[in-house]
Amino acid sequence: MTINAGLGLSEFPFSGGRAFWQWVELCETSRVDSIWQSDRIVSREPHLECMSVMAALAGATRRIKFGMNVASVALRDPLLLAKQCATIDVLSGGRLLPAFGVGSPRAAEWKVPGREAKGAGAMAEEGMQIISRLWKEENVTFHGGHFHLEGATISPRPVQKELPLWVGGSSEAALRRTARIGTGWQAGGETPQELGPIVARIKALTAECGRSIDADHYGAGIAFRFGNWEEDIVARQAIAYQKRTARDPQLAFAVGDARVLVDRIRGYIDAGICKFILRPMGRDDADFLDQSKRVIAEVMPEVAAMNAAAKAAAAAKA
Repeated sequence: MTINAGLGLSEFPFSGGRAFWQWVELCETSRVDSIWQSDRIVSREPHLECMSVMAALAGATRRIKFGMNVASVALRDPLLLAKQCATIDVLSGGRLLPAFGVGSPRAAEWKVPGREAKGAGAMAEEGMQIISRLWKEENVTFHGGHFHLEGATISPRPVQKELPLWVGGSSEAALRRTARIGTGWQAGGETPQELGPIVARIKALTAECGRSIDADHYGAGIAFRFGNWEEDIVARQAIAYQKRTARDPQLAFAVGDARVLVDRIRGYIDAGICKFILRPMGRDDADFLDQSKRVIAEVMPEVAAMNAAAKAAAAAKA
């Protein structure tokens, strides 16, 4: 079971493109495993569109992997989304990490165009089935309640023969969706105490489906700040998080020193989580880069040490 940690963006925290690319270069040349972009289309706060970011990263980087956390399939055409992912995977040499979900029913993406969030789960699952088949099959015919395809083919298909398809969401429907078609699962704002039963449930459901998901294909995101809860940046993001998720940010954010974040990671590992998206909270370009540099210098070595200890323990048992 390998523990990996990447850095992620929710809001666009930079003054412009130059600062963003400085941050990407920092990630590319460091211990960072991957870069992740959240999906939000309608917002007053600045957010980048996730598939556009994936395409840009494919051309601007050579080593690092990257993914969307998570792209809302119910808001997108699955045929186009499958083609976009395949194209990006080809151009990046197989470095795309796709993750899909339904999206929050509280999200403005439903209210603004006057759409109903009801039924979005079924729509997303049909979309994921279509995407998964288009990546592998020569000829796809699909007739569902929301989408219809007759003899669809995309070419070129992804470089990765088994392109990952991580699924987000913790409802029973989302867990069953993961068990049926997912190759991994990505948590939302759940605490370590909540995640243990969820991971166990996914494993039971995948067994019922005659499938399995690799033990290190369970992930979670953690917003962090080297600082304190009284800082404006923390208070603002905590309010936005609580409004969006109806969850307590004190249980989701890691605010303090490196030990606070490492301890939070260890708590998630104990619950069966191995892949982490660490999201810095920064006031401006320089502060965001500093927060990222500190997590690379102070936390990534701890993650590496955890892996070394796990390998040593496995070797001793063998």
